[in-house]
Amino acid sequence: MSDTENKADLIALELKTGRVVIRLRPDVAPLAAERIRTLAAEGFYDNTPFHRVIHGFMAQGGDPTGTGTSGSHLPDLKAEFTRAAKFERGTVGMARTMNPDSANSQFFIMFEPSPHLDGQYTIVGQVIEGMEHIDQIKRGAGQSGVVQDPDRIISMRPVTA
Repeated sequence: MSDTENKADLIALELKTGRVVIRLRPDVAPLAAERIRTLAAEGFYDNTPFHRVIHGFMAQGGDPTGTGTSGSHLPDLKAEFTRAAKFERGTVGMARTMNPDSANSQFFIMFEPSPHLDGQYTIVGQVIEGMEHIDQIKRGAGQSGVVQDPDRIISMRPVTA
């Protein structure tokens, strides 16, 4: 990490296999980046499951109920779609319903590039360390990717040092 890198934009995600570092992208999604930072600082994501994991596509988490239908106590966010960034391997996007302005706390991390998502979902960050740990998250079954006994986030906090 360079001295010029803003540590406020780094989030450490502890998984059972190791540490993952995500660089938030306030340059393309200031509202979503602030939301992830705020919830991580509150400990909101601790022990939440990766409830939907689709092989060759993505791992989704950030719902404390593990159902994929819940979010945080904060209001939903306005969509922050961009063409300045793409859904590549390691990209972190904000999950939402069919309503573009419904992102709240759920996020997903890409296993592979998915250009069909470009400009359709908010890009909030990029994995910069530990992608090998994301690759080891337990996969779900079928097209829905729903995971039985899912892997969980041990802790997720802003990087302070």
